[in-house]
Amino acid sequence: MSTTNADTRPTTTRRVSTETKSSYKTTELIAYVVIAVAVLVAAAVTDNSDFGTQEAWFYVTLLTIGYMISRGLAKSGSRDFYDDDAADRAGANR
Repeated sequence: MSTTNADTRPTTTRRVSTETKSSYKTTELIAYVVIAVAVLVAAAVTDNSDFGTQEAWFYVTLLTIGYMISRGLAKSGSRDFYDDDAADRAGANR
C-alpha cells in the first residue's frame, strides 16, 4: 500500500542571489554624501575668488560620476546570497 503525503516529502531550499547589496548598506554611499556636502559647504564659506559655486558643482559632478562607476563595478562582480524559502516565510508573516 503506497501513500503519498505532501507533508512527508523533504523540502528543498533554493539558494538565490541578488546582484549586490543595496546602495544604502554600503560605506561608499556614506562617503559620497559626506564629501559632496563638504565640497558644497566649502564653496559656501570661502571667498568666490578662491573656490566658487561653479567649481564646487563641477567637483560634485565628478564625485557623482565616480560613485556611479564604483557602483557599476560592485554590481558586476559580487553577489548577495539568500535562501528562497526564508523570503517566503518573511512575506507570509506580514
